[in-house]
Amino acid sequence: MRSAGLEPSVPYVPWTGAGLVAEAVDPPSRDRAVTAGSPRLLDRVRTTMRLRHYSRRTERAYIQWIRRFVLFHDKRHPAEMGHAEVTRFLSALAVERRVSASTQNQALAALVFLYGQVFGVTQPWMDELVRAARPERLPVVLSREEVRAVLHCLHGSHRLMAFLLYGAGLRLLECARLRVKDLDFEAHHIVVRSGKGEKDRVTLLPATAQVVLTRHLRRVQEQHRQDLATGAGWVELPHALARKYPNAGREWPWQWVFPATRVYTEPETRQRRRHHLHETALQRAVHRTVRAAGITKPATCHTFRHSFATHLLESGYDIRTVQELLGHRDVRTTMIYTHVLDRGPAAVRSPADALVAGSAPPPLPLRTAPLLARYPAPPRRPTPRASRDA
Repeated sequence: MRSAGLEPSVPYVPWTGAGLVAEAVDPPSRDRAVTAGSPRLLDRVRTTMRLRHYSRRTERAYIQWIRRFVLFHDKRHPAEMGHAEVTRFLSALAVERRVSASTQNQALAALVFLYGQVFGVTQPWMDELVRAARPERLPVVLSREEVRAVLHCLHGSHRLMAFLLYGAGLRLLECARLRVKDLDFEAHHIVVRSGKGEKDRVTLLPATAQVVLTRHLRRVQEQHRQDLATGAGWVELPHALARKYPNAGREWPWQWVFPATRVYTEPETRQRRRHHLHETALQRAVHRTVRAAGITKPATCHTFRHSFATHLLESGYDIRTVQELLGHRDVRTTMIYTHVLDRGPAAVRSPADALVAGSAPPPLPLRTAPLLARYPAPPRRPTPRASRDA
């Protein structure tokens, strides 16, 4: 039996049997979220999320969790369920499926959005739902020699993309979605458009990558000319720019820096487009290269970003500067990289190092001297034996 709203390609079928009875036959005693003439459940969720400009990745994740929630309760409609059903679903994820805290919280966020934004439920039980405590994990960081070894084993566009991940601190999708107009060779910076949290930022363009990147763009431009000659050459534009600028999708500044190898036809406009290189292609290449280089760390594409931040802090750059380059909203997020520096937090050396080396421990930094003078140690109180001797 198919459920309403769970199959986008199937027409609406009223809920019957173990779940619900069609509203036209037996109207329920409480308000229903889906009626015979209203949109299907998942269509309502998509409309509500796009009205609030949620990202497509968040939309797909929320749709998946709402679908799993409905199937977990034998295809009952969420409007007839509440606190008990949501708690049972989250408990099953944590106890039976043994999912991580971030996965459990993502499922909870999807259900809170469903009841709060789609259904308009403002009941106290929504605030009483238990959110899993996320453990604090230290990021995986590669040394400079390990980064060099991985980059040496990569080839072509994969090497250039990985070099930008490390040299500019880009996220994987930020690198894949770079357009030609986002590169400024004269100012030596990259403009990241619609990054995480729909925020724009400016990061640096490595000087050592400019020559290779220029040659790469020449090849991409020649490929774009060939696409234009065959009636293709279109790319996807953000939001409604395609209606505002009808021909911008074929112009060179809007083309992807790392285009895909194949052309596809967009169903609505029948345009022959070329998408950007899919992120999984670089993920697979980096995974194979890390294993081939003999690196035992669980390094991924995001590890290059961690290494970028850590190596900048090791070089003495200010943490607020690193925060701006990474696009972190809170400096406390950037502070995690201070715990993986070569000399530990606040550049503290272990006394065991001086013991093995046979030298005295290093003196206190000069900046601590005014503090010691301002706050001298309190005088010691005489012991009873010392007072008798006096």
